[in-house]
Amino acid sequence: MDFDPPAAVRPLLERYERFVADVVIPAEAEVLEHGFAASAGRLAELRAACKAAGLWGPQLPPELGGLGLGLVEHGLVSERLGRSPLGHYAAGCQAPDAGNMEILHKFGTPAQQAQWLAPLSKGEIRSCFSMTEPENPGSNPTLLSCQAVKDGDDYVIDGHKWFTTAADGAAFAIVMAVTNPEAPPHARASMIIVPTSTPGFERVRNIKIMGEAGDGWGSHSEIWYRGVRVPQANRLGGEGLGFMIAQERLGPGRIHHCMRWIGICERVFETTCRHITRRKIDDEKTLSTRQIAQSWIAEARAEIDASRLMVLHAAWTIEKKGFSAARDQVSLIKFYVADVMLRLVDRAIQLHGALGITSDTILAHYYVHERGARIYDGPDEVHKMVVAKRLLARYQ
Repeated sequence: MDFDPPAAVRPLLERYERFVADVVIPAEAEVLEHGFAASAGRLAELRAACKAAGLWGPQLPPELGGLGLGLVEHGLVSERLGRSPLGHYAAGCQAPDAGNMEILHKFGTPAQQAQWLAPLSKGEIRSCFSMTEPENPGSNPTLLSCQAVKDGDDYVIDGHKWFTTAADGAAFAIVMAVTNPEAPPHARASMIIVPTSTPGFERVRNIKIMGEAGDGWGSHSEIWYRGVRVPQANRLGGEGLGFMIAQERLGPGRIHHCMRWIGICERVFETTCRHITRRKIDDEKTLSTRQIAQSWIAEARAEIDASRLMVLHAAWTIEKKGFSAARDQVSLIKFYVADVMLRLVDRAIQLHGALGITSDTILAHYYVHERGARIYDGPDEVHKMVVAKRLLARYQ
């Protein structure tokens, strides 16, 4: 068993590491201070630099201008990009656009691909994915109130959504709406492309996350669909296949999230190690001489390495055996890696003392914006319940 990255991808990983360190991280302070909308020019510069370096779209097939990496290779790249909150955006593989590109490529009609996928894959427009509803549990996506009713050749969509990430400034949304209310639960909903300029599409607000509403790509919106009329030709895939397509989107997406979280872990680990080896606690000793700090560092190293192996094994299983064979692994990595990351961030803040809760380091940003990792794409408790049921069934 070879634990080295594939030989062909090693030089690429080194290039991504240099790009993030030399180009992306120096832009963080400006973008995070002023917001994504006000920093549009700076972000465009990052993307242009990424394209010039031949690093754009690691997950995209070559015909769309990407590198065509497999899931394991892209996972390794995602870890490098995850070292900065701007890394994935700079490389054109940020959520939710990456998932939308994936399903448009797999299920979109030629007309849909020409109108939406082509400019999205070039970074000329942004998109959003509109599924979660405030009135219904996000942990059960078969429970949706938003409906799309046929009227002639159109759908008329009415419903209330929130946590539609990056809707602020997006050109279109992919909306999950009930089209077949009498069908079995997993066959009731369809995905429909809705241009955000369509009458009746109302972006109510950017929801404040621990006090920060954010803007542009770095935001989560509440949206009302009030009599939104779009052609039935805007449906993505077959009618009633919304849940199935969502699973296609979320499976690899969880791999991407987990590897991004590991990138965050590595950055936080390095930040913490540098700090505690320099932080004097008296005339002779630094914080790194304290047993509790040493214990946390050792535990962090073990947990990060274990997380990486778990995620890469899950990605390998999906590539070699299909998503069904990796269902348990995907649930396990989703809650395990999120917990490792958040515990590491919390301990890093504690070791930094008052400095840790300021915005003078990256730690406070992660504390605010990554807490949702244990909630989105299925809360930890649901993943634990589902995987435990499958595991215990083998013993009955």
